[in-house]
Amino acid sequence: MAGVSLKSVNKKYGTVEAIHSIDLEVNDGEFLVLVGPSGCGKSTLLRMIAGLEEITDGTISIEDRVVNDVPASQRNLSMVFQSYALYPHMSVRKNLAFGLSNMKMPKPEIERRVADAARILQIGELMERKPRQLSGGQKQRVAIGRAIVREPQLFLFDEPLSNLDAELRVQMRVELAGLYNRLGTTMIYVTHDQVEAMTMATRIAVLSNGHLEQLGTPFELYNFPQNRFVASFIGSPKMNMLEAEAKGGAVELADFGSLPLGDGVSDGSLAVGVRPSQFLVGDEGDVHASGKITLVEYLGSEMFIHVQLASGRVMMVQAPGHSVYKLGDEIRLGISRRAAHYFDSAGLRVPLFDKQDS
Repeated sequence: MAGVSLKSVNKKYGTVEAIHSIDLEVNDGEFLVLVGPSGCGKSTLLRMIAGLEEITDGTISIEDRVVNDVPASQRNLSMVFQSYALYPHMSVRKNLAFGLSNMKMPKPEIERRVADAARILQIGELMERKPRQLSGGQKQRVAIGRAIVREPQLFLFDEPLSNLDAELRVQMRVELAGLYNRLGTTMIYVTHDQVEAMTMATRIAVLSNGHLEQLGTPFELYNFPQNRFVASFIGSPKMNMLEAEAKGGAVELADFGSLPLGDGVSDGSLAVGVRPSQFLVGDEGDVHASGKITLVEYLGSEMFIHVQLASGRVMMVQAPGHSVYKLGDEIRLGISRRAAHYFDSAGLRVPLFDKQDS
């Protein structure tokens, strides 16, 4: 296993700066997920760790060894790509063994490693098939197996599930998490899907426009987002954001009225974030607003209702699936000041009620 350290890492393509001075410590044996929207730089960062992209400035270290000038083949890592990149004319067994054979590894050791990978991934019955005879999920298992047989100190995954259908993605998420628990090897995983990030990671690094916005556990990112970008990106459906004005220890919320916050907030512009699950229906809460349901999305165990307030603003509200809300119903919403999230005019979190036991 190996830890990874990035210090002031930059990447420029001509005059375009794709990665902006990122500092990041990946702990030995953790499952770190790099997440962010398309074009945020997460795959570029992963490729720099792999040695497939040169860095412009800074240092990258793997297990306390600076690898800036070390070729990818000598970094003792394995990478799994979005495309399976299997050799179509080779059987699964030969696909798994090919890289080891090129390394002139003894045949008994190759056979041991291939057998171990087949056992771990439960693909023993597929060993003599060609890639064209495999499903998408089976191909992905073989691609992961090809990484496992190298027995690296570091695994890198670049959106490996994006070609799979929704049901298979869920299944493969479970299998990858189980693989991590069995191997205990450091893994760095890139995805644009924040659900994948939340369900698999020990820690998540959220990127935007080449900047590291926040690093933390899934719990920390969901409950204590450090800025408006993280608050809006993490969580599905997205957080409702209400623009407001703070004055005299209270904040005036359009449609909801005056929300008392105490002395911890300075006068000025403020944004108040409320997750769909944090709205209170009825008379509970510190402030209230009434509105009309304009859309109901029924998902079985839960539903999402779109509520249009008097100002025309629409709030997304999560409710249990057994609820009886329907289009056109009038509904009253409440906000608890301790459940809401607060951001200043610069988009940074105002930590008014951040004690986890509050």
